[in-house]
Amino acid sequence: MMVLFTSCLCLWLGAWVSTASGLDFRYHNSVEVEQYLKAVNRNYSSLTYLHSIGKSVEGRDLWVLVLGKHPTEHKIGIPEFKYVGNMHGNEVVGRVMLLHLIELLTQGYGADPLVTHILNSTRVHILPSMNPDGFEASTRDCMFSEGRFNKHGVDLNRNFPDAFDWEEGEAREAEVRAVMDWLSSEPFVLSANLHGGAVVASYPYDNSNGGEEFKKGSSVAPDDDVFVHLAKTYSFSHAQMRKDNCDEARNFKDGITNGFYWYPLAGGMQDYNYVWAQCLEITLELSCCKYPPESDLPGLWEANKPALLAYMQQVHLGVKGQVLDSTGAPVQNALVEVKGRRNICPFRTDRNGEYYRLLLPGNYTFTVTVPGQEPERRNLSVPYGPERFSALTQNFVLERGSGGGAVPDPDAAEPTESCTALLQYQADGHAAALLRPRLLPLLALALCGLLL
Repeated sequence: MMVLFTSCLCLWLGAWVSTASGLDFRYHNSVEVEQYLKAVNRNYSSLTYLHSIGKSVEGRDLWVLVLGKHPTEHKIGIPEFKYVGNMHGNEVVGRVMLLHLIELLTQGYGADPLVTHILNSTRVHILPSMNPDGFEASTRDCMFSEGRFNKHGVDLNRNFPDAFDWEEGEAREAEVRAVMDWLSSEPFVLSANLHGGAVVASYPYDNSNGGEEFKKGSSVAPDDDVFVHLAKTYSFSHAQMRKDNCDEARNFKDGITNGFYWYPLAGGMQDYNYVWAQCLEITLELSCCKYPPESDLPGLWEANKPALLAYMQQVHLGVKGQVLDSTGAPVQNALVEVKGRRNICPFRTDRNGEYYRLLLPGNYTFTVTVPGQEPERRNLSVPYGPERFSALTQNFVLERGSGGGAVPDPDAAEPTESCTALLQYQADGHAAALLRPRLLPLLALALCGLLL
């Protein structure tokens, strides 16, 4: 009993010392990470909120630390951003980078102008390890370490529903279900997941079925211009990414790549975020070695620190606002579409009637559609938002249409078979919670003929 008490005390003291005197550059195990996050939450209680989004196969908590001026709840007009690390258990650099990012954000708030602006204008969610079981099973080898998969031997980045390779009834791992439910609980706008084994920023799509998205060996998303900008923001803010290819066989121009062009990947997390959670996500490969020696970690942090901050600031691209009815009440699940961007699942407002559309500067035509209302169309000129830490705010107020029916919009997107198939499958399965606030009304709109 005394040995157990002493061991626990040492772990707590180690976490406390790391928080008080600076986080050391080494690989912290899952217990140490948990203790560190709890210590940060205690020391910065007004700036942070710590919660578990679920458990791994072996029962380890998937801890998320939320940081911001209002960490415990979403505020209208404040976009939600997230970083996810260690999805592959033996790709460990992202896990370390996110712990040091937490230290930078908490210690810099009120002292560093950039950090202060980010946390005053953004709610930031950080999941340091999505696969703690894999991390605990990993071995310290540069490229051939064990621990990539979860405890069931499943690659978590092949286990999400796939828009181009739909398999009804496919089992979802505990860690994947936790992330899917997490996505349904917050209106995330922008995200990145951190990997290792290369140095490049990869963006959707990761998969293709050879349809209209397939172009010259790439699988091109409707928001491809935004994805390229996001990937370049990271690669050009990083010390080496735009010029470091790890080996001569791989040449990533500007340090970025379309995911499918690099190699096809079914069931990936970044495509799932984009298609079904309307959260634009890219994949960041941060080190040539998946499990580099600890002596490399300070240099990796210095290389990635400015890029991590610059990428977060991009959550303020484009347009944000609310859709309101004629009485001023927020309208949930209104379709908010941009002409020329036919998303597989059209973007829609959340429970607060909010929408966020990440767009580069330019002129765009918006169409907002809800049952029983006249569609609202508006031309908007979008300025560059990140430098002001706020996207352009544009609310839409809908007037009720005569005769109780909406006028069909010829430019409105029609949901694909994969979009509506997942809706029906999830309505009967574990992730039905994903439907209630955000997705079922989309299917209802389709059935009403409004999207035809």
